[in-house]
Amino acid sequence: MQGDIQNIVLSAMESRLVGIEDVAGLEEALSEPTEAVIEAVKTIKGDVVLLGVGGKMGITLARMIRRAGDTIGATWKVIGVSRFGDGDPNNATRVGLGEHGIETVAADLLEPGVMETLPDADVMIYMTGMKFGSTGNEAGLWAVNAHAPALAAQRYRESRIVAFSTGNVYGLSPVAGGGSIESDAVYPVGEYATSCLGRERMFEYASQKWGTHVSLIRLNYAVEFRYGVFVDMTQRILAKEPIDLSMGCFNAIWQRDANAMTVASLMHASNPAFVLNVTGPELLSVRRVCDRIGKRLGVEVVYTGEEASTALLSNAQLSHGLYGYPTMPIEPVIDRVVDWVANRGEVLGKPTKFESRTGKF
Repeated sequence: MQGDIQNIVLSAMESRLVGIEDVAGLEEALSEPTEAVIEAVKTIKGDVVLLGVGGKMGITLARMIRRAGDTIGATWKVIGVSRFGDGDPNNATRVGLGEHGIETVAADLLEPGVMETLPDADVMIYMTGMKFGSTGNEAGLWAVNAHAPALAAQRYRESRIVAFSTGNVYGLSPVAGGGSIESDAVYPVGEYATSCLGRERMFEYASQKWGTHVSLIRLNYAVEFRYGVFVDMTQRILAKEPIDLSMGCFNAIWQRDANAMTVASLMHASNPAFVLNVTGPELLSVRRVCDRIGKRLGVEVVYTGEEASTALLSNAQLSHGLYGYPTMPIEPVIDRVVDWVANRGEVLGKPTKFESRTGKF
């Protein structure tokens, strides 16, 4: 009986994904508010500013907040800040946000004096970060991931802050342990993870010095049709490139659920800073996921290396207990990603490099 119910749920969820035919439909699905989001936005008393809104998650996160605000009749603004092609008013991302009721500000957060010109806000969501291409540009990496957060933390010290971080700050943990929890000691590997810990420390400093209420989101990995671990795997399998098994396991979460848990964490932003792992409940095997992808594509998967006893894994039981389990099971997401990529749907060209065990990106 329980198995029948589970199959019905999976079928219903897969049907929702099958109905997504284009980018517009995808972004509509990813920005749909959950009940937890509706409850969280009821606590917002003034405008919401998102720094780094032009990134992979920023557009749908901003839209989710705006949609939730409209649901409750809120009159506060949602304002997205990004470079937007160096201020081009016709930038496609900027125009698209405006069409959905989100105001925009073009700004380079590292330019002197820029932070002080940004709008005041009741809530600031910090999404700016650098990962890919950082090897060889470590100074730029630290400027984006630690210096800019220090400036933002001071500028928005009177606001509630939700700041994105990463599960990379924990380092590798035993697969048998089920992943790192929020109270575990951090042990970042490589300059990227260390600079992300620096970002966290800047917001923690604001919490200590000014009493700022902060929520730190340690995310890995958000996925949707255009980017993420499943896109990376599908592209490699189609190209008949070998899949490295050394990082044998990983976590993933449908981006709508990651967005929702991020917004819901506003209800727990605190002093000292509240730390929250955001990912799915499954410990996913690289080999098993790739076997599933290969079977769906009709392609034999080529593997290299062997599964190590450690991996980059997070345990998100705290977020699931507070805000509910992810609404989207991961199996239908894998299948729809494969179909999307195989049918030449739009992809963002931003590989996760999930297989890296050295912390170099």
